[in-house]
Amino acid sequence: MARRIIDISSTLKAGIASDPPHMRPQIDYRDHRTTAPSMAEYMGVPVEALPEGEYAAVEEARISTHNGTHMDAPYHYFSRMDEALVPGGRPSMRIDEVPLEWCFCPGVKLDFRGKPDGHVVQPDEVEAELRRIGHAIRPFEIVVVNTRAASRYGEDDYIDTGCGMGKAATLWLLERGVRVVGTDAWSWDAPFSHTRRRVQETGDASLIWEGHRAGREIGYCQMEKLSNLESLPADGFTVACFPVKIHRASAGWTRAVAILED
Repeated sequence: MARRIIDISSTLKAGIASDPPHMRPQIDYRDHRTTAPSMAEYMGVPVEALPEGEYAAVEEARISTHNGTHMDAPYHYFSRMDEALVPGGRPSMRIDEVPLEWCFCPGVKLDFRGKPDGHVVQPDEVEAELRRIGHAIRPFEIVVVNTRAASRYGEDDYIDTGCGMGKAATLWLLERGVRVVGTDAWSWDAPFSHTRRRVQETGDASLIWEGHRAGREIGYCQMEKLSNLESLPADGFTVACFPVKIHRASAGWTRAVAILED
């Protein structure tokens, strides 16, 4: 059986417009010749003794756990989770506590590229999309949401682009056993610029980060800054998205891929 692996991760690049300006990744590239003198000095030999005067290429990065394609743990959203499942809830799971079984599961794609920027998806829209693709959600499926945001990755308007998933829509998925979701946008929620306008118009602070806050009721993980989702079918693929194991962190980077068996 032939197997195809489709990369659904975004490239982490120094200074790329993938986050607000103060949050953008910084990467210092040191090439083979730059590192050669220190190694030669340590070994007590001239630089010329190294092959063509070269040693090792290495990069030093200053990045947030939320730069690049990453997975958020429930701890990112609130200090407690599962308040809808057990009295008083539980301490929120951190990224090094996420069950690996959650991170290698069948996937399903919801195509919301036609929704306007800033739109907040509701449960009836999730149900309508599932009817369109002929799919019934099963526990532990990984649900990825295709917005138009990925087409703007690296552009100044990326963080303001795409629709978001509302609290009710997120809970609709979680109540059916979904524990990992993902989006190609900057956030699982609608862009903050749109949310800010709605909050100012209504005075309703509960609109702030409403999709994320669903994790307070039922703990779940979400991936952000996915890419290439338009290359995926609606279902019939497996997602592998193991996060980097960072002690007690709120998130970890992931090289998310979709696996198709032809």
